[in-house]
Amino acid sequence: MELDDLVAQFQKKDITAFEKLHSMYAENICGVINVIVRNEALAQEICQDVFVKVWNKSDSYNTSKGRFFTWILNIARNAAIDKVRSKSFKREKQNLSADYFVGILERPEEVSDSIDFKGLRKLVKSLKAKCIEIIELLYFRGLTQKDAAEELNIPIGTVKTRNRSCISQLRDAMKL
Repeated sequence: MELDDLVAQFQKKDITAFEKLHSMYAENICGVINVIVRNEALAQEICQDVFVKVWNKSDSYNTSKGRFFTWILNIARNAAIDKVRSKSFKREKQNLSADYFVGILERPEEVSDSIDFKGLRKLVKSLKAKCIEIIELLYFRGLTQKDAAEELNIPIGTVKTRNRSCISQLRDAMKL
């Protein structure tokens, strides 16, 4: 069955068409969501919600405006971003310290031989305290630049500048 026919059947609420489309796209959609939320279980949950939403809003898909996969992908991306921006998600992320992530990377069964995580950890620790603080807030705790500025009681422009500078220092150190 052609994709266009499958989508047309799906829009007519054909459960078999839904199942086929779900099996075709669910893995990729969940992967994209997981890249955004960085939590596989949460990504699976959001993915299921996306497919329910797509089923309920199937009549709003218009073939002349783009591919079906792109339509679902945009819905999934927006759902994942909405979750990341939610207060409950931010609270959960704030409870995780850098020690949690370092501990994960120190488990030998999860360390890839091709990546020198201990070297990366040394690089981060070799930065100035201000850089370590910014990196922890933005990358380990998942705060936005605005939230980091409020927590540090500094202007958002300073957070942006420090972030760029710190990442640049890390890149330069990795080239050595």
